[in-house]
Formats: sequence, C-alpha cells, structure tokens
Amino acid sequence: MNILDKIVVDKRKEVNLRKSLIPVSQLEQSILFNRATISLTSNLRNSKSGIIAEHKRRSPSKSVINYSLNVQDVASGYENAGVCGMSILTDGKYFGGSLDDLLIARASASLPLLRKEFIIDEYQILEAKAYGADVILLIAAILTKAEIKLFSELAKSLNLDVLLEVHNEEELHKSIMPSLDMLGVNNRNLKTFEVSLDTSKQLSQLIPDDFVKISESGISTVEAIKELQPYGFKGFLIGENFMKTDNPGESATIFIKDLAGL
Repeated sequence: MNILDKIVVDKRKEVNLRKSLIPVSQLEQSILFNRATISLTSNLRNSKSGIIAEHKRRSPSKSVINYSLNVQDVASGYENAGVCGMSILTDGKYFGGSLDDLLIARASASLPLLRKEFIIDEYQILEAKAYGADVILLIAAILTKAEIKLFSELAKSLNLDVLLEVHNEEELHKSIMPSLDMLGVNNRNLKTFEVSLDTSKQLSQLIPDDFVKISESGISTVEAIKELQPYGFKGFLIGENFMKTDNPGESATIFIKDLAGL
C-alpha cells in the first residue's frame, strides 16, 4: 500500500466514527450551514497572483513543518497578504489538522476557505459546509468516476466550489465533468514523493478552458509561477513554503509583492 491507500483506510474508520457521534441533522443545524459562500473560482479568475496559501502543520513527506503557529494569526495574515484563498488541512493523523482549524479560520478571515481533506463520503461534504468551508477538494486517485459525480453534485447543491485533483492523464480523463469548477494538478508523485512541474505542464493542454487550472505541490519560488502561467494556470497552491516560516502571512505578503514586481 502506498501512503494514499493507508490514509484512505484510516479515513474510512474515522468517518464512520464521526457519523456515529454527530448526525447529519446536527450538521445541518450549524449556524454556518446556511451562510453565503465566497467563490474561490471567481477570485482566481480575477487575480494576478492566484495564490492559495495553506495551513499545514506536518505531512507524511516532510514530517513536522510548524506546530508553533495558531490558525487565527495565519488566517488573518494570509488575508492581509491578499491571497486568493486559504487551504486548511483537516486530517489529524497524517497532517496534524482538525475541523476546528477550519472553524477558527472562518471566524478570523473572510477569505474563501478550502477544506483540504481525503473525501470518501458525502458526510464529509456536509461537515465542510457546517464548519464554514467554501470549497472542497476531491482527489481523483481515491475516487471512482461515479463518486466524483455524486460528491461534486452534492457540493454544488450546497453552493460549494469543487476542486478536483489529478496526478496523471488517466485520472484526468475519468474526472472531467460539468459539476467541477477547478482542476488541480498535483506535481508530487504519490509513490516516490518526487516533485516535478513538468506534470502540470504536460497535463495543462488536456484540461478544457472551462475549468480554472491550479498547480499544486513543489511551488516555492516566484520563478516557478512565472514558468507555469503560460500554460494557463490561474491558481497556485503554496503550503510549506509559507508555513515553515515564523510568520506565514508576512512571507506570503513578500512573495506576492515579488511576483507583482517581476
């Protein structure tokens, strides 16, 4: 089993437990469940930088990134920096995140918030809405075409944007459907953890222009973004590059200024 397979096995157990503790009716009564969402897709279409900044404490590939920061400071820092949206890891076992991180970020900033999670059940989409997310992530590598359709259509019915992540051409071909807003190319090979921007470049021409194109993983320099923009990418997910510093908001501010200056 690769790391993704292990995460999915653990995620099924976790989701089954959560479902037994908090019924759907309780999620639907959340004060945030009926709030108007903010579109990340629109923000990216109208942005020059396209930065989606991430809150991530650790990861299977890098172990600890940063445990000393609080989500409130990171969220308000990112908002002040002028990022297009914020991605929040809510997986606990592998990434050190939680749904509370999403809740705190929602109270701290009015940015579009992406719940970055390994979604394998409709319940998690209802959770995302109840905890203040504006966007959900679907990962093609762990879902069937039927699941992608079911989950993305449910998300759209809740006014959530949908980002679908692919790693290769096979995943892309099974995934393209009208209920998606954004297509993300993950530059990290899940088997080896190696990162290559060539993955984004190769897949870019196969993604229809109806979808906002996002490049994910391994983007740590302004030059990398300049390299990818000609391929039609409007969004750039940056996580550990900001999170490994003492002040992610300040790091994002400097990065966006550098990007505008080139």
